[in-house]
Amino acid sequence: MQAITRRLKGAVAAALTAASLTVAAPAAAQDVDFAGRTIEWWIPFSEGGGSDVWARFFAPYLAKHLPGNPNVIIRNVPGGGSITGTNEFAARARPNGLQLLGTSGSTQFPFLLGDTRVRYDYADFEPVLVSPTGGVVYIPASMGIADASELGQLDGQELVYASQGATSLDLVPMLAFEVMGLNVRHVFGMTGRGDGRLAFERGEATIDYQTSSAYLTNVVPLVEAGTAVPLFSYGVLDAEGNVQRDPSFPEIPHFIEAYEMMHGEAPSGVAFDAYMAFFSSGFAAQKPAMLPNGTPENIVQAYRDAFTAAVADPDLIAASGEVLGEYDQAVGDEVVRLYEVATTIDPEAREWVRTYLSENHSVMLD
Repeated sequence: MQAITRRLKGAVAAALTAASLTVAAPAAAQDVDFAGRTIEWWIPFSEGGGSDVWARFFAPYLAKHLPGNPNVIIRNVPGGGSITGTNEFAARARPNGLQLLGTSGSTQFPFLLGDTRVRYDYADFEPVLVSPTGGVVYIPASMGIADASELGQLDGQELVYASQGATSLDLVPMLAFEVMGLNVRHVFGMTGRGDGRLAFERGEATIDYQTSSAYLTNVVPLVEAGTAVPLFSYGVLDAEGNVQRDPSFPEIPHFIEAYEMMHGEAPSGVAFDAYMAFFSSGFAAQKPAMLPNGTPENIVQAYRDAFTAAVADPDLIAASGEVLGEYDQAVGDEVVRLYEVATTIDPEAREWVRTYLSENHSVMLD
């Protein structure tokens, strides 16, 4: 992965803009004061979606732990699959700490793919929080596969996956299957992963994945009933960017472990690099919160400190189960590395994905 190059152009002007805070911003984060101010947290999705729920969950804890206890409100700016609102934020947000952006994998993917509609650059934002999620791939028990160690028995068999679209979050399982060497036919048109699960239960799909909460709620009963078998989770990334087992499913091997079981060696190559980029962006670091380009360092630090305190807040911990699951939130110093992994892609890997989508699924991104 290429390292992010931070852009410092306009930093002097940004520092002057930051003076709109009630106290001019000196070097120390504790000298920032948002008392009496209102912070807009931009979400480029409609109300009620996953990113909206995530931001509304965090908002009162952010307000509680930022200096001066400002009012934090959510501003929904939907459109263009989240591209519209993110473009607007990149063009209009002022670097004074009063505007924050939250995106999701479906915002990161167009950026990573080089979609010409994108007018934002993740290298221009300052990350202050990154939230992961997880997912598990499973097949029918009727296929006679007991676990990932028997994946080789699927060689040559056609599997069917009910997909929401080739450039949606279903790009991650698509690339996982490609790298793994599974023969999977993707049937598009699903409106959500719930539709994919129902297709699986009806026998129309023979391989599926569900995010952690949906898997625990809807698929574990199928596993317990002996009708579904988990193959692998996508896993999570540690602070150094290494794949580890998903804490929600510690008994299930992650993708790399399953690949090694099937092929006897670790995955490598440009296709695997592409998979890692989109897995990181779509799951391991799915939801980042960011400040605009040029935000003074002390304001950035104040936000990072606030989110660090928020995730350690006993009230947040007690209420976090359904929204955040078992996943550690990346805050403080850890946020930079995970954000970098989730928002960068090697140019060769990008071109490989674009060519793969064009040749196999007639997806044209120019």
